[in-house]
Amino acid sequence: MNNTFLIISCLSLLFISACQNTPNKPKEEPITLEVQVERSENSSKATVTTKKIKNGQVSEEIQVFEGTHEEVMNKVALLTDKNGNDSPEKEIELKMVKKIQFQLNPKSGSETEGSVTLTEEDGQVTFEATIYGLSEGTHAIHLHEKADCSSEDGKSTGGHWNPTFENHGAWGAENGFHRGDIGNFTANAAGEGRVEFSTDLWCLDCEDSIKNIMGKAVIVHQGTDDLISQPSGDAGARISCAGIIY
Repeated sequence: MNNTFLIISCLSLLFISACQNTPNKPKEEPITLEVQVERSENSSKATVTTKKIKNGQVSEEIQVFEGTHEEVMNKVALLTDKNGNDSPEKEIELKMVKKIQFQLNPKSGSETEGSVTLTEEDGQVTFEATIYGLSEGTHAIHLHEKADCSSEDGKSTGGHWNPTFENHGAWGAENGFHRGDIGNFTANAAGEGRVEFSTDLWCLDCEDSIKNIMGKAVIVHQGTDDLISQPSGDAGARISCAGIIY
């Protein structure tokens, strides 16, 4: 399964007049570069939109680069460096948004499936899931250790992701909790449930092993997490699974 990995970078190149500039020098208008990189398992595609304002009019140029991730990012770097070097007085402000989207697949003989979106922005990761084919009521959802959904029962994902070696519990509990302890959600009479969760204790593809959730799995359980039982809350069968990979 080729999940999609999106990196959206917004670079604002602002022209700043040096102290020695004369007061009569015309003020240069800002240039904005928006870079969207879509990354799959074997290739990447970057769409770079350059927006310029001149005499109150906005002009827009779009360039598309495709190839290996390294090739694409090198081209993006050359383009942003060129804009930054056109004037030594430019200040570059970089904003990056990372986004991964993937599908949940049925396990343990269930028909439970859905979609998950993970977005990292300003040091926060937001988890959004829409899940179908559930029985009405409360279900648990967790991150597990390995992005391996190969087994029919989902147990190939291992136990809860717990890089800090704490007890299982409700997210934020003083007595401890796993970094994978997202918690419970409710499915309606049509068997549909939604989850939205944000935290600064996760990151996407960073170098901090305690925060990086790449290579982990999302597991939906048949039952409710009691938030007490060790080591995983006695939440029952694993009925849907997805690996956080690209």
